[in-house]
Amino acid sequence: MEALVWLGTFVSLLGLVGLVWCIATVWKARKAGLDDEALRQKLQKVVPLNTGALFLSMTGLMLVVVGVLLS
Repeated sequence: MEALVWLGTFVSLLGLVGLVWCIATVWKARKAGLDDEALRQKLQKVVPLNTGALFLSMTGLMLVVVGVLLS
């Protein structure tokens, strides 16, 4: 079950990297001084990636918990 914990850690870190990327992308878009419509379009592209990154993080944490409980 140790492999399950390490797999969960890897998946969770992958999700965390995705979240940091989403934050950086939105931050750059806000600093660019885009008009409302351009900013909205940029954010609409980031929302699905943000949701996917949150899902990866959650799945990774669930794998870690299951691995620890089964150990």
